[in-house]
Amino acid sequence: QVQLVESGGGLVQAGGSLRLSCAASGRTSFSSYSMAWFRQAPGKEREFVAARGWSSGSTYYADSVKGRSTISRDNAKNTMYLQMNSMKPEDTAVYYCAATYGVPIKTREYEYSYWGQGTQVTVSS
Repeated sequence: QVQLVESGGGLVQAGGSLRLSCAASGRTSFSSYSMAWFRQAPGKEREFVAARGWSSGSTYYADSVKGRSTISRDNAKNTMYLQMNSMKPEDTAVYYCAATYGVPIKTREYEYSYWGQGTQVTVSS
């Protein structure tokens, strides 16, 4: 069973940066997996943030974070990251890591089979 554990959330001032981590386990290799970050703000539906193929390096970003976020992975640690810069109060949300078998990368919530428990990110103005 694939397990995903997020970390790195917290409180940051507007304009600041944060790096979220997602430790993946349960498979000897995630090379054929698509990985993604989603987020859910209070009172809103969960939305796509960023995705990448674990091995392909292909990435895709939501317009709301494009240009100020980078999704990456450390193969040796089986860990995916989301670096967010120039953060805004509207980035406040619970951030979820997601994974699913297969490529190309996917951007819809229902396409992902495995989810982490989420990590809270709060951006103060």
